Order: sequence, then structure tokens, then C-alpha cells
Amino acid sequence: MDKNSALRQYFGYSSFREGQEEIIDAILAGRDAFAIMPTGSGKSICFQIPAAILNGVTLVISPLISLMKDQVAALRFKGIRAAYINSTLTSGQIDTVHRNMLAGVYKVVYVAPERLQSDGFISVAKALEISLVAVDEAHCISQWGHDFRPSYLKIGEFIDSLPQRPVLTAFTATATDQVSQDVIRLIGLQDPLCVNTGFDRPNLRFEVRTPSNKLYSLSRIVSGFGTESGIIYCNTRRTVERICDHLCGEGIPAASYHAGLSDDTRRHNQDEFLDDRRRVLVATNAFGMGINKPNVRYVIHYNVPQSLEAYYQEAGRAGRDGDDAYCILLFSPDDVITVKKMITDSRAGEEMGKRDLRRIIRRDFRRLHDMIGYCRTQGCLRGYILDYFGQPHRKDCANCGNCHAQGA
Repeated sequence: MDKNSALRQYFGYSSFREGQEEIIDAILAGRDAFAIMPTGSGKSICFQIPAAILNGVTLVISPLISLMKDQVAALRFKGIRAAYINSTLTSGQIDTVHRNMLAGVYKVVYVAPERLQSDGFISVAKALEISLVAVDEAHCISQWGHDFRPSYLKIGEFIDSLPQRPVLTAFTATATDQVSQDVIRLIGLQDPLCVNTGFDRPNLRFEVRTPSNKLYSLSRIVSGFGTESGIIYCNTRRTVERICDHLCGEGIPAASYHAGLSDDTRRHNQDEFLDDRRRVLVATNAFGMGINKPNVRYVIHYNVPQSLEAYYQEAGRAGRDGDDAYCILLFSPDDVITVKKMITDSRAGEEMGKRDLRRIIRRDFRRLHDMIGYCRTQGCLRGYILDYFGQPHRKDCANCGNCHAQGA
């Protein structure tokens, strides 16, 4: 089977999107690759098609339990044998997956990065023909990334432990130059093909509002979207519950999502939202990465996020279907005080030297400064974001709140 046949048979498409074919060709030729592709651009196809064509098994390293479940179910539905290993499985279930891996049952296995330190998994991996390793959400490997995961630092060590080095690839939606350099170095990519299809999402309209009464403004915005699906991000669990209760009290079917809820409650609320039984999900940043809900028409940030990377990742969950969607940030100077406290409090318990701790906190405050600059700029909001990620752009996008206010 060739790449075009696989694209038609498994995914129902007649042509590739920007960047996909170039990456797939590199992988099939045995070359490492690093890709920065915006949310909704089809990153997963770049490693799923080679997985279907190549001999052996493809390992996909991902920190996202919900993504693993969804993508494995989708692959099975398409006829590609797949499984996942993460903390939701019992030891008996993991043993079953291990046995099936050794028996050659699967073409794709999704694994959490923590599994790379498991003696059982390492033993199985060494006995397999691993043709490809794909690292998803690769920005997590860098301390300069917005969602650093220490377990990602073991990827290079795991690759080195294998009897034969597979093709190694890494994918992310957002990465500055510093993060990109870290990914290539720390994972150990060798002469990788580097593809950056750009950060811009033209279908998203960005807007910053500074309302005197946030709750009233939020209610009006949500009501204005009628029955459309939307996500509201808040910085604290308490705010999530307050906003969710308020919306429900106004007859708007909303559900909450944060780390303080039980696993069962989070799963239930997420499923209610994904299945359109609840049209609004109010959440902390514990929700969203890897969630594939194409019809989210708006993402509202009730509070200022800690960084532009985090904001763009979260806002990018709107409009994955390519249709118009809105990304609205409700700015209040009081939020800045809260976020500064969150930064210092969250770093207080970390095990690192005083010098490293000061460096990380300074970095976080620089990011917050850039985020506040976005909230206060009078220029093009899309341009501000693209400048941050180093992407050239036209002066005015004609599709953000500031450009419209200036008559662009």
C-alpha cells in the first residue's frame, strides 16, 4: 500500500493538506522529522499513515489520556489495529497489551511518557520491531514550553536503549525558536526534516474586552451564541464552579471541569460536552489538550492566562472544523495580581536550586508580561500573536476586534 492509497482507504481524503505529504515522505524514506502545525491541521495523519504502511509497530508518545482513547478508537474503526497504555488500565490489562504487542497484533500503540521508565514496557519494546516513534505535544519536553513534563526527558534515553534505532518524529502546535531547539536536542532528532506550516488560524477572530462587570458581560456573550458549543477558561477551580453555577442558574446547560473533581465526574462532564448534551464547558487549563471537538464556536478566557503559548493553545480549540469561531479574552488588571501569585506559589514546591528557580520565575514573569501586552495592544491581535512566534504577517488581519475597531 502506498501513501495515497492509505489516505483514501483509511481517512477518506483524496489529497494531503499542507506539510503532510512532505513529512510522510521523509518518514517513509527513513528520515527523522520535526513538525510545527496548528491545531486542526491534521498532525496525526503524518504518523498514522506511515504506521499503516511500514513493517513493525509505531509507538506514539503522548501525555493525553483522552486523546489516546479517542485516537485508538478512531484507528480501530478505520481498520488499523491499535491500543494504548496509560494509568487508566489495570496491571492485567497492561499485561494483555504487552502480550498482544509481542504477538504482532498492533500497528500503533499509544503510550504515556511515564511508561518509558517501566521495566516491563522496556523489555517488550526491546523485543519488537519498532519502525517509528512519534512524540506528540513535543513542546512538553522543554522547560521553555508552556506545559513542561519532566517524564519527556527520558525519551532520548529510551530510544538509545532499543536494539535498533527507529525513525523518530516530533509534533506540536506551538513552539518558539527556543522550544524548537530544545525538542531537537533533548529528544535526539538526527538531521530532521523541519516543517513549520505556520501558526495562523485565519478562521479564528480574536478579541479582548475590558468589561466593568465580567459576569454580566460573559452571560451576554454566551447567550448571544445561542445553542452553539463553547469553552470558558478560568484560572481557579473556585471561579470555574462559580461561573458554571451562574450559567446553569440562567438556564444555560453548562458543566465544569477541573482537577478537584473526581475522575468519574470529569469524564462524565467531558462526555456530556463532547456529545452536545451540555453546550458550555467551564474549565481550568486541566481540560482541552488533545480534545477533538470540531464544532466549538467560541472560547472565552474569563481570566488572563499565564502565557501567550497557553492562551493560543487553549483558544485554538475553537473552530477545528475550519468554520468561523471566536476567541474572546475578558481582561481585568486585577487578574494580573492573581496570576503573579499563581506563578510564585506554583514554583515554591519545585525541587531545583535557587538559581534555577529564580531563572524559571523570571521566565514566567516575562511570558506574563507578553500576555499582558496582548491584552493592552491597540494593534492587530493576530499580528501580535504571530510576532511572538516569529511568523511574518500583513499589518492588519481584518478579522480581530482591534482591526474592526480601527475600520480595517
